Amino acid sequence: MKKTLITLFLCLCCMTETLWSLPSVGKIKADIDWPAFMQRQDPTWDVLPEHWYESAFMGNGMLGLMIYKEPDANYLRLETGHCAVHDHRPGAGLFNNPRLLTGHFALHPQGTILSGTMRLDLWNAETHAQIVTTRGKIELHALVHAHEMAILVQAEATDGEKDFRWEWVPAQAQSPRYLYAHTPSGSWITPPADYLPNPVPEQSAPGLSVQRLNAGGETAVVWKTAIEKNGKERTWLISIAHTYPQQTAVQEAERTLQQVKAKTLNTLRKEHRSWWNNYYPQSFLTLSDGVKENFYWMQMYKLACATRADRALIDNTGPWLTVTPWPNAWWNLNVQLTYWPLNTSNHLDLAASLENALYRNTDNLRRNVPEPYRANSLAINRSSDLECVSGEVGIPGVTPNAEVGLLPWACHNLWLIYRHKMDDTLLHHKLYPLLKQSVNYYLHFLRKEADGKWHLPATYSPEYGSSEDCNFDLALLRWGCQTLLQITERLSLDDELIPRWKDVLENLTPYPSDPEQGMLIGRDTPYASSHRHYSHLLAAYPLYLINKEDPVQRTLIERSLAHWQSKPEALRGYSFTGASSLSSALGKGDDALTYLDRLFDSYLSVNTLYRESGPVIETPLSAAQSIHDMLLQSWGGKIRIFPAVPSAWHDIAFKDFRTEGAFQVTASRRRGKTEFVSIRSLAGEPCTVVTDIEHPVFHGGRTPKVTRLDGQTYEIDLKKGEEVLIYVEGTTHKLIVSPVENGQTNCFGKKK
Repeated sequence: MKKTLITLFLCLCCMTETLWSLPSVGKIKADIDWPAFMQRQDPTWDVLPEHWYESAFMGNGMLGLMIYKEPDANYLRLETGHCAVHDHRPGAGLFNNPRLLTGHFALHPQGTILSGTMRLDLWNAETHAQIVTTRGKIELHALVHAHEMAILVQAEATDGEKDFRWEWVPAQAQSPRYLYAHTPSGSWITPPADYLPNPVPEQSAPGLSVQRLNAGGETAVVWKTAIEKNGKERTWLISIAHTYPQQTAVQEAERTLQQVKAKTLNTLRKEHRSWWNNYYPQSFLTLSDGVKENFYWMQMYKLACATRADRALIDNTGPWLTVTPWPNAWWNLNVQLTYWPLNTSNHLDLAASLENALYRNTDNLRRNVPEPYRANSLAINRSSDLECVSGEVGIPGVTPNAEVGLLPWACHNLWLIYRHKMDDTLLHHKLYPLLKQSVNYYLHFLRKEADGKWHLPATYSPEYGSSEDCNFDLALLRWGCQTLLQITERLSLDDELIPRWKDVLENLTPYPSDPEQGMLIGRDTPYASSHRHYSHLLAAYPLYLINKEDPVQRTLIERSLAHWQSKPEALRGYSFTGASSLSSALGKGDDALTYLDRLFDSYLSVNTLYRESGPVIETPLSAAQSIHDMLLQSWGGKIRIFPAVPSAWHDIAFKDFRTEGAFQVTASRRRGKTEFVSIRSLAGEPCTVVTDIEHPVFHGGRTPKVTRLDGQTYEIDLKKGEEVLIYVEGTTHKLIVSPVENGQTNCFGKKK
């Protein structure tokens, strides 16, 4: 009897494990000297940068500033930008309502520039530069204030340079696509024959530049100068404002400067630094790969420069607009990729700018739908202004290249934001109605064929072509109906469309695929020519509708990825970030790193900005998400710790990363093995964890039940506000998260 009880006890332990408390281990300690750690991420220039793609850049989610030496000229250029500055011509499109350039300041030294250096201080979001000329030196210090709509620039010169000249050079307030069309690279663009240029800007008073627009409204640039220290130090306070339809931008900019001038420079700098110094520690990542670590923190900096909760949607350039064919927001991939990293990095406050752009502009999303379908549908076309005015989407099966899946894909971003914070009020009143009406547009066009399956007429697979039963749209329709049913179940909603959504899921035609190619573009449309976009693979990533947990689906994903990448001619930077994340979804960390390295080898500029014909911001930001995907995944209700770590990354630590279900996760990996994991529940959602720790010990304040589901998967009864610590059996040392020694600093910024 005694032997039987012991055997029964051991069997139960295999299925259910108790949280054991080891007082010698205790809680995880963070040992991070943030100023020193961030200093090792700072980009530095030993030679003055000379282009947009090399420059130091700053921003506050609305205002932007770039600093570089004007090529083939003897001055330093301080390029300004403002996300709200755009044209207001009737209609939609890249010539009617694009973003508009503002202009730049030119710092002209007395002597000839001989050399210079620059450093972008990420911790404080400030740029320091030194110019050496034949007459002396000029030290420059600049920031875009974190709170105020103001730019602060200080310059201190030696005697020979104290009379350097400061000049404002306004930009042409024409569509940047119009300006690009008049460059040698833009010959493929034909501007409208009736395009009427806006008038030239006016500088009617010192420190004031006003740009009025034909369609109404105006932009004002106002600056004030102070001279100190015997004429050797000058300070400029700069503000930019845009108003429409009123012409009150001058008063608004001057009012901002009055508010700023009421504070001391020390107070302004303290306020600014306080915001940034509180921003970074919301999460932490360190890697034994110093280049990737530096790159990652540049993207975290870039995101906070580009947007804030109450500021602009990140379009293709963020606050750093230049002459470009892409002067608006693009919804066929760009916006979606741009916002992905904010979830895992625990910066959901910044993601609110995407939520605001979509939730606050449903009237415009409705007008984007052809009139016969507006009563119950919403949509967005390929490009729009920052208020989602895009012009009408196409009609499936009728309009050539009807690109109708872009709003449902953007809704997937909104769903991820919701899943990382679990705000059911937001889900009920904002996301649910938006997703429902975006799916409704598909439902108008479904048809049942002889096979008894629902089919889609011809729609457009982004950047490839049109096809019936387009995989891009089938995946989004399937995800949309599945998610709507999840929402109604969670919120106990009785929606009249529930039977329709269930019918679609049960009877929607399977994804068109081929035994050799894998996923096709659509029915009777193979992936035959090189294609940079992974639109036909959306079901695998980021939707995870097909995934590695099904062996048949895993084989399909592997075959599809290999065939896509086998045609390299048209592949570009985000082709490799997509391939990296697809590899991580398969658990193939070495492949994920190999693909990511291709981006680094051929496509990144020295300041980590990116261009394809013109600047586009999404690809480096999606690379930050590719790094996340190697380290932490949470699709399908499981928190996967280190699911696809490259073998070359021996030491890794992250702190306070977020997952779906609103969990905060901290983990450390040393010498290729996971040391410990901490999981805190912020919402009380079901907690299932996948970890490669052998013989893990579970430690918590309470003693919740831990059920082992399989070899590496554990279900933990974790309540809201509770935390569980998982670590290697036999651990007696303290558990510490601290920077990894990777032997590299300042990998970016240096001119190549």
